[in-house]
Amino acid sequence: MALDRRTFLRSLGLSGLSVGLGIPARATQPSPITSGVKDLSSIKATGVVRSNGKGIAGVSVTDGINVVVTDKRGNYSLTTNTTAEFIYISTPKGYAFTNSHGVTKFYERIIVTAGSFRADFELTKLDRDDRLHTFIVWADPQIQTPEDAVLLKTVSAPDTKQLVTTLGPDALVHGFGCGDLVWDRFDLFPDYKEAFGQVGIPFFQVIGNHDMDLDSRTDDYSARTFKDLFGPTYYSFNRGDIHYVVLDDVFFLGTSKKYIGYIAERQFAWLEQDLAQVKPGSTVVVSVHIPVNTGVKRRNPLEGEPIGGVVSNRRELYRILKPYKAHIMSGHTHFNEKVLEGDNVIEHVHGAVCGAWWTGPICYDGTPNGYGVYEVDGSDIKWYHKAVGHDRQHQFRIYPMGSDKQKPEYFSVNVWNWDPAWKVTWFENGEPRGEMYRDVAYDPLSVELHLGIQKPFIRSWVEPMLTDHMFFAKPSSPTSIITIHVTDRFGTVYKEEVELASLTLKV
Repeated sequence: MALDRRTFLRSLGLSGLSVGLGIPARATQPSPITSGVKDLSSIKATGVVRSNGKGIAGVSVTDGINVVVTDKRGNYSLTTNTTAEFIYISTPKGYAFTNSHGVTKFYERIIVTAGSFRADFELTKLDRDDRLHTFIVWADPQIQTPEDAVLLKTVSAPDTKQLVTTLGPDALVHGFGCGDLVWDRFDLFPDYKEAFGQVGIPFFQVIGNHDMDLDSRTDDYSARTFKDLFGPTYYSFNRGDIHYVVLDDVFFLGTSKKYIGYIAERQFAWLEQDLAQVKPGSTVVVSVHIPVNTGVKRRNPLEGEPIGGVVSNRRELYRILKPYKAHIMSGHTHFNEKVLEGDNVIEHVHGAVCGAWWTGPICYDGTPNGYGVYEVDGSDIKWYHKAVGHDRQHQFRIYPMGSDKQKPEYFSVNVWNWDPAWKVTWFENGEPRGEMYRDVAYDPLSVELHLGIQKPFIRSWVEPMLTDHMFFAKPSSPTSIITIHVTDRFGTVYKEEVELASLTLKV
């Protein structure tokens, strides 16, 4: 299948899937940073972390450069300078996440008085064991118009709230907005905040390439608006036995919509100090926007790395994470993928909440619009993709024979959350036929909805994208009854039985 130049540019990652596509910038731009000599004056930062009047020992406190821990009375002291913007804590296990309408508050912006700054943090102790908890990942809500915002608030948010409700009133649940919270339209941030506020859980935010100040002269200033709304762009916290880290891996190049996937040295230096407080062998969850790695280069194939689609200096991140069992949460791509690195890292590249930019019910690769759900028990994590408008059992889609024009005698199945530990088997008229074979291919429904310069109507630059999670089998008859068994890595079996002759291209 020949796809046009727009898809080729997206596969290179030159746009975070939007550079050069003529997508309008946000309507309002903040005033640019004024030039001048940077003030490096020292600041003495002090304070206490406590709960119910009692200091909490061993809490990590940071200015984004240095990390110190509170003493037995909960006091801390660190020397910083005026390049630091915040003093913030890594909320310890056993305590609630301070938040207002879902916006987490674990930081204080530095305001200097006579060379010093004081920030105290008051935490509330949980009344239950937080080793059992759930977290949700919203990747790429990416609202650009009021109409997009309405869909987020009336479709995605209520679906997520309903899921949270099913977990019970005592469930501990938090969420991540995994970047591209809006689509260059900062005037829509209130709509985004209203949407996740409806869900009723604390949300931690990750900066995406569409959340940056595009008038900034360097990357250093590209998160001004994000920081005003949500605080630091990199930080950590704890819940139960899991240590959570959020990083900013979108490096702005100083020209509108130009960026690379890159983690700056300042973050690496901070991360090494942060993880020094975490016992080797622990489970660490790292959230970023741009994937640390994907299979785009291999699938297309491409000669070079997709510079705006993966983290170029990921080798160092893998090295730092080597002592831990690590999960990486990412978005950006609008497709679903699992990437395994060595024996200790699995990356969850999430399909988008907005799908293919609010053009319909699926992403580029056929993954339903939705979000990741992660169930934590101690140091173990189980997960599934929650399709908006469907129950938990909706984990694959079956397509008629010939839906893939390259394989006219085969029917196909898209198993969007697949990884190599999954198994996809099929039965024909009740007889076992073994495993289906997997191939790099396009999702047939995505081809139907997205292929061609006239489709989809509201954003015609959207095109299908090759994926690794298409499965194929050749039946003995086009009128056979087919049963699909999909077994995930946790042993959960999802089943569906269909008559081949009755299948159509449908959601």
